[in-house]
Amino acid sequence: MSDRSWWGWGTNAAAVVGAEAEALVDRVASLVPGHDLTDHEPPDPRSLPVSASRVSPPAALAGLASDDVVDRLGHARGKSFRDVARNLAGDVGHVPDLVVRPRSEQDVVDVLDWCTRDAIAVVPYGGGSTVVAGVEPRFDGPVITLDMERLDQVLEIDTTSRAARIQAGVYGPALEDQLRPHSLTLRHFPQSFEFSTLGGWLATRAGGHFATLYTHIDDLTESLRVVTPAGVSESLRLPGSGAGPSPDRMFLGSEGALGVITEAWMRLQDRPRWKSTVSVAFDDFGKAVAGTRAIAQAGLYPTNCRLLDSGEAFLSAGTAVAGGLLVLAFESADHPVDAWLARALEIAAGHGGTVVGKVENTDAGAARASDGGAAGAWKSTFIRMPYQRDALARRSMILETFETACTWDRFEALHAAVMATAQEAIADICGGNGILTCRFTHVYPDGPAPYYGIYAAGSWGDSVAQWDEIKAAVSEVLTAHGATITHHHAVGRDHRPWYDRQRPDLFASALLAAKGTLDPAGILNPGIIV
Repeated sequence: MSDRSWWGWGTNAAAVVGAEAEALVDRVASLVPGHDLTDHEPPDPRSLPVSASRVSPPAALAGLASDDVVDRLGHARGKSFRDVARNLAGDVGHVPDLVVRPRSEQDVVDVLDWCTRDAIAVVPYGGGSTVVAGVEPRFDGPVITLDMERLDQVLEIDTTSRAARIQAGVYGPALEDQLRPHSLTLRHFPQSFEFSTLGGWLATRAGGHFATLYTHIDDLTESLRVVTPAGVSESLRLPGSGAGPSPDRMFLGSEGALGVITEAWMRLQDRPRWKSTVSVAFDDFGKAVAGTRAIAQAGLYPTNCRLLDSGEAFLSAGTAVAGGLLVLAFESADHPVDAWLARALEIAAGHGGTVVGKVENTDAGAARASDGGAAGAWKSTFIRMPYQRDALARRSMILETFETACTWDRFEALHAAVMATAQEAIADICGGNGILTCRFTHVYPDGPAPYYGIYAAGSWGDSVAQWDEIKAAVSEVLTAHGATITHHHAVGRDHRPWYDRQRPDLFASALLAAKGTLDPAGILNPGIIV
């Protein structure tokens, strides 16, 4: 992806410019009156003080390695707000000495052997879309980034079992392109879909398209093949097993600290033929939450069941509602979904919900809409949001998210505490110039996954420290209320202090023992997980 932005999200060609930028700035100016929205151009990466590489690869690997400054800078960080803001300020920090792109699994083995022998840290890299510093080498000493992008093929498809053996470096769109001729799909669509890889999804236990049932990549994983400094681990391919602890579970979510995922057998689905999307408005947020919970507990398993509070509905869907907007969708490759949708709408109506828009897609691909604007607008904004975030980061705005999950009985108290704490932090740190929104990205029978967005007026040069202070205050609230520090953004380095408190101490000791066995020299992504 030669047009990838080194400092921000996505591609340079898709950046927010021109009329889109002007409209965005005008809208934000009305939300944060008086804020200085002066645009700051990103620096020329070749003008930044990047140190020369400290390592030289063996001759057999030299053709895989790049010491280009822009390449190294582009792999030094992820795509969170604090990553973008630091890049815009020319804050270089730690940069990998080389970017190495293996062409085969044997190349991965050879790289790990070399780095183990020469005490060089290795940061496995998928698409680099992490928002929790999962690929940032925050440590001294030589380090290479192992970019898996060349391992990008669907190697085998089992149409009988509806599964495929897939290399870990394949990006989302390329994966779906290879499955489409077989009328199959993985149907895992995180917001980062275009710029993230199968291996990255597996290593971070990513959340995807489905708001219920198949919410995490775990649910779609049949078996894994992982290269570690101590050898190769490959789990038996099975639909399910009760034979002891799952070896796959050890590597899912390990973020490259225990091994490099090279292949996986993934469960596929037939491509959907019937789809129906509905927007439901509520006058009261509490009733909207209750209605969403009832749908989640009804065994209907909607594909989409995302509840937006009034602020999120207005900013992202252009819809004014007093309580909330529920974006509800069903799909199937086997049968029409009208009965499931009808029952979900009955439940919503019983909690005060009113249908405000509906779009139906048939197997012929035709769309007939009575007013599907809210759901469509939300989807468009969802895709463009990272680009808009970057445009506003250039103008000293703080735009960032934090997400969690809790049981339904704890949500009301947690939500009140998060909103109060975040708004107080915005008031103290940003002079009250900002807003906070909430939506549910995924829902389970026993609880929601709330996702909060902060839009606040920062100060150029200080916005990273301002965000860190807000983030820390909210993270303490999540921990105090028994919520997870992350539902699908992974741990990385940013969440480590709270993850260390969330996990049981004995489990931490077991992870350390596993790390010592699989990576005895401690070269894999130091500082991650353990």
